[in-house]
Amino acid sequence: MFFSWADAPVTPIIEGFRAKILHSERMTFVRWEIDAGAALPEHSHPHEQVAHVFRGRFELTIDGENRVVGAGESAVIPPNAVHSGRALTDCEIMDAFCPVREDYRGVPTGDVLRSAATSS
Repeated sequence: MFFSWADAPVTPIIEGFRAKILHSERMTFVRWEIDAGAALPEHSHPHEQVAHVFRGRFELTIDGENRVVGAGESAVIPPNAVHSGRALTDCEIMDAFCPVREDYRGVPTGDVLRSAATSS
């Protein structure tokens, strides 16, 4: 299967976070464009997540450990780890989730992350 990020629709997930989403059989990839100052609420999910920063600086807290992740750096978020963050600059980040984020299939609004944050 081949995929063009340029042709993928943009979905606003929460304020300041716009996503392009790709699902494979066992994984979900999300390419984020994030506005400086946008906040990711504290939440957790059963998926393993790897976040890679292509552009910008993102302050990320994973299970109480706080770091600034910059361009060319990645963070591994274990399943069920409580995490949150804030874009210090405009950012472009790619998240890989395993298994597939079924809750990200066909989501037209920002309800997904808010639901995940309140159910953790």
